[in-house]
Amino acid sequence: MAERPRIALAWLATVVLVTLNLRPFLTAIGPLTPTIQAHTGLGLQTLAWLTLLPMALMGAGTWLAPALLPRLGARPTLALALTLLALGCALRLVPAWLLATAALCGVGVALVQGTLPGLIKLHTPRHVAPMMGVYSASLMGGGALGAQLSPLALQWGLGWSGALALWTLPVLAALALAWWQLGRMATPAAGATQRGASAWLLRRPRTWYLMLAFGLMNGGYASMIAWLAPHYQELGWSAAQSGTLVALLSIAQAAAALLLPVLAARGGPDRRPWLWFTLGCQALGFALLAMAPLAAPLATAIVLGVGLGGCFTFFMLVALDHLRAPLQAGALNALMQGGGFLLSALPPWLMARLHQGGGGFSGGWWLQCAMALLVAVLVARLAPTQYERVMQPPVP
Repeated sequence: MAERPRIALAWLATVVLVTLNLRPFLTAIGPLTPTIQAHTGLGLQTLAWLTLLPMALMGAGTWLAPALLPRLGARPTLALALTLLALGCALRLVPAWLLATAALCGVGVALVQGTLPGLIKLHTPRHVAPMMGVYSASLMGGGALGAQLSPLALQWGLGWSGALALWTLPVLAALALAWWQLGRMATPAAGATQRGASAWLLRRPRTWYLMLAFGLMNGGYASMIAWLAPHYQELGWSAAQSGTLVALLSIAQAAAALLLPVLAARGGPDRRPWLWFTLGCQALGFALLAMAPLAAPLATAIVLGVGLGGCFTFFMLVALDHLRAPLQAGALNALMQGGGFLLSALPPWLMARLHQGGGGFSGGWWLQCAMALLVAVLVARLAPTQYERVMQPPVP
């Protein structure tokens, strides 16, 4: 079982390695945008689809996880997800298939995100908050690696398609480790859970409320990874410099995702004060990007990273907190991510439209600032004393 020290350490390593691979395929695009444009002739709105399409599919695909788990079991579902992700990364060697690879990667990541949080609650029930901190920190850390290493790979002579395809290798390593580790653990097998057991969640208004709040919040992250680097390149920064800024943002996200849940553990089950703190950081950071992007870009990236990384982690915890049964909590988390990622696919496209309308990127950053403030209002209803009442499972 995961409680034994060696298996617990191996499970931790599996969570870290798998999660590190869920964002490089997205964050690598921004710093390479001018190079991709120069070689393909694609416009900003078309390039926005490299973020919009996987984010949308990460939403729709995440909803598949609760349906696939009873049919395939946890181990084959996770293996299928990582195989799709590896295939999507590898096919980026073929420039004509760029949009198709975004779709493959999006579906693969969706299945991982719909499966792994529930497994974390199942195998480490007494350490859910710190493990979700590790999960989120690894997610953001992978984003930092994608933003930093891909421009360097371009300088090393791989070409932009090779710089994107190199992420196939760590995905294959994660696939091997996950297959080996889950074979040693008691994971839900095919038929272990009742099919359609999560359908009742869609009849709870709170499920849709979580989707809305998570989607509005995560739209800020999608916009950052799509347009932060191009924004600074328009201001005269190089691809490597703008990639470093995205990497710094991701490092701050990872640090916040790892440390803030530990600090919050002393404050009881109510996550709202921390959600308000992180949303305030987001609003401040987006306002600085709109008003004075060159005044303190590194500090702005750090503030935004703390806001985005911490907020993501606390939303994941809030979803898991709503239900005691691990698989039910994992299903609710998957549904929240599913609807949320569908919604968060729109802001990068809206920012591209605003940019092409002649307003530059500042209008888009103000839009994200407003969204952060709106989510802060929505968070007021997420009182833990209401969880049992609003998510009462059906009587068997």
